[in-house]
Amino acid sequence: MIPVAEATFERYHPVAVWLHWIIAILILANLALGVGAPHAADAWQRPLIDLHKSIGISLLFLVLARIIWRLGHRPPPLPDHYAGWERFAARGAHGLLYALILLVPVTGWMHDSAWSAGPSHPIWLFGLIPWFRLGFIANLDPATKHNMHLLLGSIHYNLAFGLAALVGLHVVAALKHQFIDRHPELQRMWH
Repeated sequence: MIPVAEATFERYHPVAVWLHWIIAILILANLALGVGAPHAADAWQRPLIDLHKSIGISLLFLVLARIIWRLGHRPPPLPDHYAGWERFAARGAHGLLYALILLVPVTGWMHDSAWSAGPSHPIWLFGLIPWFRLGFIANLDPATKHNMHLLLGSIHYNLAFGLAALVGLHVVAALKHQFIDRHPELQRMWH
């Protein structure tokens, strides 16, 4: 293992750290479910899709909690050793991450609300909490609703893969700072 240079650094608040890692784990799990469910055995497809929906709604609320937390608690400043372009890229990537973490579950919820079989398949978050579909979509005429279902499914799918790519870039950047630049990047987000 490459030794990390000794440096002073500010850590994120424990609430921000916990939200970060819970959201990260749930994003990865939901990406795996979204990609894997259609390939699962028939008996497993519906339970996996239902779990995907439950995690997606949970992610929506967790990212809203993270945004609200961040409004009242400034994150530690970016390290002084970041180049100007790295600061710009980090801020832009974080803004885009937040936007996608919001948009992916919202478009998924909208997509599900346009599902023609929705009325016969109610949503139960983790099998425990009844959840609703968006009435302004669920109550559209059948032809419009079908077209919305296809469109929103495509948008949701593409945004999810954009989120996956950005998460991958985020991980690579953190590892680059940690192991190539030898700065304690991971320690800032780990307690």
